[in-house]
Amino acid sequence: MILPGPEAQQLAIYLGWKLNGIKGGIVAGSLFVLPSMFVLLALSIVYARFGSLPWIAAMFSGLRPAVLALVLLALIRLAKRSLIEPVQWGVALGAFAAMSWLHASIPFVMTAAIALGLILAKIRRDPASPPPSMPGRETSNANRATRKQALLSFAKITGAGLGIWLAPFLTLYLFGRDFPFWIRLGLFFTRTAFVTIGGSYTVIPYVAHAAVFKYHWLSQPQMLDGFALAETTPGPLIIVVAFVGFMAGFHRFHGSIVMGALALFLTTLYTFLPCFLFVFAGAPFVSWTQNNRSIKTVLSLVIAVVFAAMVDLAMFLARGVLFPAGPYGFTELDWTAVAVIGLSLFFLGTRKAKVGVVISLSLGVGIVHWLIRLPWLH
Repeated sequence: MILPGPEAQQLAIYLGWKLNGIKGGIVAGSLFVLPSMFVLLALSIVYARFGSLPWIAAMFSGLRPAVLALVLLALIRLAKRSLIEPVQWGVALGAFAAMSWLHASIPFVMTAAIALGLILAKIRRDPASPPPSMPGRETSNANRATRKQALLSFAKITGAGLGIWLAPFLTLYLFGRDFPFWIRLGLFFTRTAFVTIGGSYTVIPYVAHAAVFKYHWLSQPQMLDGFALAETTPGPLIIVVAFVGFMAGFHRFHGSIVMGALALFLTTLYTFLPCFLFVFAGAPFVSWTQNNRSIKTVLSLVIAVVFAAMVDLAMFLARGVLFPAGPYGFTELDWTAVAVIGLSLFFLGTRKAKVGVVISLSLGVGIVHWLIRLPWLH
């Protein structure tokens, strides 16, 4: 949670590192994300080629409300489990206001929450607690040796990671087309890895707003469909960035599946490569954070910001799901979507139904709704 990057991916890397060092971390982290990447590549190709077909579009119209219900259910569970103190609710409200109304970036809001957590930890510290004992000479020498070894390891890992990061840029510069596009793509998703603090939900609104409104790589409905596809695939939710990368390359190079696939591979590389660096450099210090009061206070506020980001994401999804025609008003509300959201929440929350079952039912609702509206049935 305290490291940038998607936490599920980094947990996989950390477990591999614990079992078999850096080699184990590379194997575990790579195989955690590669299956979902290839599944999403196949789905992205199908979507790009056939997504405009009426029956495919109808399936997505049924799927989007179910995905929104999944996000709402995750919000409720996170609030019940983790938002305990009033200060957390205050931070969550302030973070949501900053992101939604003031359009503050996730990195700024997260940095402010971390700074506040450190201040609160210092204020809450018991003044009567005894000062830490001074380490002996042997302990100091051992600590210095450990720090030196950690810095040397960090330098090696950083050098290797930088080489892997630069290699595609150099290849595209020498042999590719439209190099400025690849630079924008690579730098943006590298930046995405550095601002994903607290889980995938914190960065998806950041990616969605930038990809749709700043770079115009895809439309808002397509972003909603990509999020829906990512929810239906195995692997970390942040794999939705692979779909964004595919659509960016597909649109930039005039409907080229090959360039879309290349953009998907590079997006995945630049999003997940920093995770390996973060874990390999930070894993040796994890035990130090486990009983650190300042870290615990910071994490409690990071979770509050994650909650606020999820609310922001839910509102982004809700606008596209509930008002697909564009204008926001009671008469423009999609009542079929409202019904699917309600039924999904009922089955997932009350009946404890499997996510796959709910997704299948929502796809069926979309098809039925499309069939009912066909002219030949009237």
